[in-house]
Amino acid sequence: MRRAALRLCTLSKGLLAPSRGLTQGSQNPEERIFHINEGSPIHVNHVRAKLLEIVGVSTNWRDHVKAMEERKLLSSFLAESQKALPSRRMKDSYTEVLLPLGSQPELREKYLTVQNTVRFGRILEDLDSLGVLICYKHTKIHSAKMSPLSIVTALVDKIDMCKKSLSPEQDIKFSGHVSWVGKTSMEVKMQMFQLHDNEFFPVLSATFVMVARDSENKRPAFVNPLILESPEEEELFRQGELNKGRRVAFSSASLLKMAPTAEERTTIHDMFLSTLDPKTISFRSRVLPPNGVWMESSKLKSLDICHPQERNIFNRIFGGFLMRRAYELGWATACNFGGSRPFIVAVDDIMFQKPVEVGSLLFLSSQVCFTQENYIQVRVHSEVASLQDKEHMTTNVFHFTFMSEKEVPLVFPRTYGESMLYLDGQRHFSSMHSLETLKDYHVEP
Repeated sequence: MRRAALRLCTLSKGLLAPSRGLTQGSQNPEERIFHINEGSPIHVNHVRAKLLEIVGVSTNWRDHVKAMEERKLLSSFLAESQKALPSRRMKDSYTEVLLPLGSQPELREKYLTVQNTVRFGRILEDLDSLGVLICYKHTKIHSAKMSPLSIVTALVDKIDMCKKSLSPEQDIKFSGHVSWVGKTSMEVKMQMFQLHDNEFFPVLSATFVMVARDSENKRPAFVNPLILESPEEEELFRQGELNKGRRVAFSSASLLKMAPTAEERTTIHDMFLSTLDPKTISFRSRVLPPNGVWMESSKLKSLDICHPQERNIFNRIFGGFLMRRAYELGWATACNFGGSRPFIVAVDDIMFQKPVEVGSLLFLSSQVCFTQENYIQVRVHSEVASLQDKEHMTTNVFHFTFMSEKEVPLVFPRTYGESMLYLDGQRHFSSMHSLETLKDYHVEP
């Protein structure tokens, strides 16, 4: 596992290293690797403005209905098939964004934690916006002033950390590009680097899946195919295919569809036996083993009113906002459970099942579902209800892996439902690739 995690950081520096030029026409395949394109990086504050310009919507909430009506006229630019669209290269969508925390101190307060580190929830918002912008660059139609596509985040496949915490006093760079395409979907690989001794070092790797829809955001729309120009790009595309297959397999084996494996059933039964009271011969008399905590006691909940301020360019609630609120509740849950400051290790399998409308009530429920040594696996369930309709509908399920400063208690399920949550948490924890890498980093203040 450690070797895979170290390879992840090496890949970040090799394929998406900032502050270099694109190599073109190299005879050596190992030298034909992906680097920054020409031009200065985009300031992080300008990303949303660029998205608004591309989509052509108003920043004024009162004008959003009129703006969306005008977007209907763009439907004539939509392709009838993927073959009708020109192919694009990976470097065509390559984008770099600068978050100048060091050179522009006035930005720090928005990103600052009380522990003098960078708020990871804000980073999630920036990654979400960058992923959308990258996809708009890949699908750009030069004959149209505005894009006829509505590109939205479908899935956060995974986010792996290479460092425990980030300094709020050093510049950060994001970079990314489209690495795989289907007919109507795109995989985006992004990296984050932080400046240290005048050199940018990798601190995070992220894979998002975005989908394209028509100008009214009602039905799928085709996206440009991808040209592969080097063995490295072929490998990235192959990995995208593997990621798609892994997601299908993981979904097919979901505990909502299939029974646990024989090994998992044994795990749950052994945990159940360890909680039986030895003083009685009864399945109903349960006691916690030493250093154990009942899963039900680890819950935290929150409620948000979804105001227009948090809307995206299509007047739905911004996915980055949802991720930030879920992460912050998950972090509080891990902190409350472990009794010390937790560090984010990984994020995976965040699927956006349903858009959240402006004005909705957002209910978040967070729970520790698996622990091992000083690692805490947290699941955050998101559901919404409108002011008119009290029916609750699930929109997202978030999975966060945290590392505590000290060893944490073992979490024990009491019911069959909690046992399934435990196994699901164990599966997500086992899929992480960055745990051993983080052990090599010292804990920053």
